Amino acid sequence: MKVNDCFGMKNCWGYRNKTQIPFGLRNNNIIAGFYKQNTHEIIDMNSCDIQDKVTDNIIKFMKLIAKKYKLIPYSETSHKGNLRHVVVRRGFTTNEYMVTLVTKKEKINNEDGIITELISEFPMIKSIIQNINPYKTNTIMGDKQKLLYGKKYIYDFIGKVKFAISSRSFYQVNPVQTKILYDKVFEYAKLTGNETVIDAYCGIGTIGLYLSKQAKVIYGVEMVEDAIKDAKLNAKLNNFTNAFYEVGKAEKIIKKWQEEKINANLIIVDPPRKGCDKLLLETINDMKIPRMIYVSCDPATLARDLKIMSEYSYKIVEVQPIDMFPHTMHVECVVLMSRVED
Repeated sequence: MKVNDCFGMKNCWGYRNKTQIPFGLRNNNIIAGFYKQNTHEIIDMNSCDIQDKVTDNIIKFMKLIAKKYKLIPYSETSHKGNLRHVVVRRGFTTNEYMVTLVTKKEKINNEDGIITELISEFPMIKSIIQNINPYKTNTIMGDKQKLLYGKKYIYDFIGKVKFAISSRSFYQVNPVQTKILYDKVFEYAKLTGNETVIDAYCGIGTIGLYLSKQAKVIYGVEMVEDAIKDAKLNAKLNNFTNAFYEVGKAEKIIKKWQEEKINANLIIVDPPRKGCDKLLLETINDMKIPRMIYVSCDPATLARDLKIMSEYSYKIVEVQPIDMFPHTMHVECVVLMSRVED
């Protein structure tokens, strides 16, 4: 097993293409910033050095126009007010911006004035979305949303592959390091054009579609229905006809594919921080998939899952840590595993 040195970032400032900022009131003044560690106390701020600078300016401007148009911030303690979060996304290569206003109520007072001022000050904003979250919860986004201005998606490229990004899409927040990560996956995949590839926890299809031109067929699975809709859209956007997607839990859908005699040469898993479901790991072993690439954002659950796969019939070939989140404690890892024949 080879563990490479962590791949760092040359310019590690202003790299984030997405930010989610809670709004609140303090002494009758509108504040917006990050939560103090292990609390829900908002630390007011006007800039963050790892965020995109236009995003900083949009947040500052939103504080001003929220005050001007009496868009009252939400209070977690009293459950009163309306504006909960402002979420800003940027298409790194297209320089398109999307602003999502997360509100408690469907009605936004002075909605037209707010929109007019935002797009006048920031013409690079191509989409303004309202997301409605009426519940007493720490979850940022609600289930219902509507388009207030522009288009439903903004666009970005990773390499030559184009992606449509919606307000709730999972999309890596560091576009520079994302390409490095995906290039490493591509290197480990060693595709010849004849392979059937399973992309588990596929999100909007980014990893699988990045490999699509070099694979025979891609099968993606994700439990978030909106993400699968976006994955299908992204396949169509790039004229990829060899990518197929299903909604559901990875462990159940891949088990179904096994029953349908879909024989994969490679499986890529990119799970959330909690790692892979054990049933999925069992299914990978049962299917005797020759190679596995594990993309992980949590070393602890990665170690747990690799131990399980090592106890099956897989060996760790190589590990590549990548600093996707400079100035934080987090690190991403790409791991290549191969099956040891019985």
